[in-house]
Amino acid sequence: MSDAELSKRKAVILLSGGLDSATSAAQAIADGYEVIALSLRYGQRHERELLAARQVATALNIREHFVVDVNLAQWGGSALTDESIAVPTEGVQVGEIPITYVPGRNTVFIAIALSLAEAKNAEAIYLGINAVDYSGYPDCRPDYLEAFQKLAALSSKVGIEGNAPKLIAPLVMDSKTDIVRRARRLGVPIELTWSCYQGGDVPCGVCDSCRIRDKALLEADA
Repeated sequence: MSDAELSKRKAVILLSGGLDSATSAAQAIADGYEVIALSLRYGQRHERELLAARQVATALNIREHFVVDVNLAQWGGSALTDESIAVPTEGVQVGEIPITYVPGRNTVFIAIALSLAEAKNAEAIYLGINAVDYSGYPDCRPDYLEAFQKLAALSSKVGIEGNAPKLIAPLVMDSKTDIVRRARRLGVPIELTWSCYQGGDVPCGVCDSCRIRDKALLEADA
């Protein structure tokens, strides 16, 4: 395949504004795709991440960026969408799904990404999900991704025709430290990304996401 042909290949990236999704976007670009970014305003208390998503998209020269409203906060069920539930600060508990899990979030997000990918003739969807240093979320596992790939093949015109977008999670088995190192190799503007679960103007430094990120940044420099 020529360079000209390669440059026409499209991929949708679910871009939250966090380190993982930004690194996945940079990986998609490095893999030769023209990237279309998709961000979701789902009623998250840390809506500050959407500003980070816009800044990352600009820094990575992503020309198309869709921001879609899907208000999962209407029914709550998570510390990220219900401000009456405190964001945990005691660290990740092994074997326990934390209250920061948002019911059905990735399932909703990937379904929307599949719609966008089909409409834009994109052949891949890049996801920043991670199963190593993840916080116990069931929708960040490889078997979840495998099951959704089967659904992608059954649920659309392009799927029936044998051209379902491929779900790619390049970081799924990376540690968070590995992700930081990959981000640096790919030129990701880490300073623009936002990982904090709180809704302030600066990271809280004590929520699970901040703890995991800060630890990885220190380890990557060791």
